[in-house]
Amino acid sequence: MINIVLYEPEIPQNTGNIMRTCVATDSKLHLIKPLGFSLEEKHLKRSGLDYVKDLKLEQYENWIDFKEKNKGVFIYITRYGKKPHSDFDFSNIDEEIYLIFGKESTGIPKDILKENLEYCFRLPMVNDIRSLNLSNCVAVVTYEVLRQKSYLNLSKTETIKGEDWLIK
Repeated sequence: MINIVLYEPEIPQNTGNIMRTCVATDSKLHLIKPLGFSLEEKHLKRSGLDYVKDLKLEQYENWIDFKEKNKGVFIYITRYGKKPHSDFDFSNIDEEIYLIFGKESTGIPKDILKENLEYCFRLPMVNDIRSLNLSNCVAVVTYEVLRQKSYLNLSKTETIKGEDWLIK
């Protein structure tokens, strides 16, 4: 299973979009407090639409609480990483994979990153931009992991209207 970890997220719309991505990719969402919003916020619910009822979600009081309760491969997505996320080989990992993203304003704390330099990755982009939107980053990295795992357990065809809808 892919686990999406948001370290102290601040913007409800981002988290709502990420919730929808988690449901669509059969990923579990982990939220590390403090949160910059309430999970009852209307913006969050609007972004997540009606998929939130199917969301696998866990919350933690802090980073230590999260680390104590989860084991697996931890991947840190940060602008300070020195190699692209696509350089990591996810295809043969049988352990739980945790993709860790920092809060929108400051990212993942430096002391956490310094302890895990070999697992710090970045999304390549032009020099003049600091970062992409958090929910976009989550989607890009999650789908890279899924691509490397041949989209395990995901439908590759349209199931609601039918895979032949375009030719009917």
